[in-house]
Amino acid sequence: MTLDPQAKWVLDIAEEKGLPSLDELSPAEAKAAYEERALTLTYKNVDIGKTIDLDIPGPLGEVPVRIYHPVGMMDTLPVLVYYHGGGWVVGSRNTHDSLCRLIANSGPFVVVSVDYRMGPEHPFPAAVLDSVAALNWTAEHIGEYNGDAENIAVGGDSAGGNLSAVVSLIARDEKTYLPKFQWLIYPATQMDMSHPSHIKYAEGYFLTRPLMDYFQGHYLKSKEDRKDWRASPLLASSLAGLPPALIQTAGFDPLQDEAIAYAKRMNEEGSQATHTHYEGMIHGFINLGGAIDKATDCVNEGVAALRQAFSK
Repeated sequence: MTLDPQAKWVLDIAEEKGLPSLDELSPAEAKAAYEERALTLTYKNVDIGKTIDLDIPGPLGEVPVRIYHPVGMMDTLPVLVYYHGGGWVVGSRNTHDSLCRLIANSGPFVVVSVDYRMGPEHPFPAAVLDSVAALNWTAEHIGEYNGDAENIAVGGDSAGGNLSAVVSLIARDEKTYLPKFQWLIYPATQMDMSHPSHIKYAEGYFLTRPLMDYFQGHYLKSKEDRKDWRASPLLASSLAGLPPALIQTAGFDPLQDEAIAYAKRMNEEGSQATHTHYEGMIHGFINLGGAIDKATDCVNEGVAALRQAFSK
């Protein structure tokens, strides 16, 4: 397996520019730096029919969301509730705006992008509580925005994939709205970082071990939180009765083994998971569509899986 030339170019450019790793910055500086960096190599000039920014109610206060209507939208459409990546510390609906536009147009779907609370200002489980509130609000209110309340899926990348999985587990257990599908893009599923890929790809591929320690240190209140299945969904007592999932992994990503383990357990316990692997890719590649062609393949695969799930 070799690193994709476009992924290598992204890593080389970051090194040439001498950009400090986010873990070398204060949380406030890291948030600002990621907002700027994420927009540099993401998809460019993606049209959209309409966006609507709202603050919806949640148990900790209002939660900002952005609703996307695709270009040429005429009818009620299925819905994807999207949770952005960023280690539960950085990222926003703005960093993933172009990606959500592309998903909405490609579906076509209504997309609800969630600006959940993050660390260190709002530590675990604040992000989980906001994410659950966003799904439940969508189920109750998306009909007012031309979304099909009977056809709602969840999805997200990295930390957002983690939250999508956790939200689905909570919906199953609490018997609230159960999503029709989970689109889990290189999700974090086990916080102890014990899988072999964490050792093999600990350095050199953007998501380093020090950066993961930094994110966890600002998201979790203590190391004990690593054992909570709401942080580590792979530790949930059962993965039965969950919505079907597409789980996508990257070949040079330390998170790949725990994501594969999640897919394996889902299938062993009677839930349906499809796993696909992007061999030459690095963590975060789906939001690097301005530089990495495989990002579009990843989006197209997820959109096709969503369409199939909504058609049943």
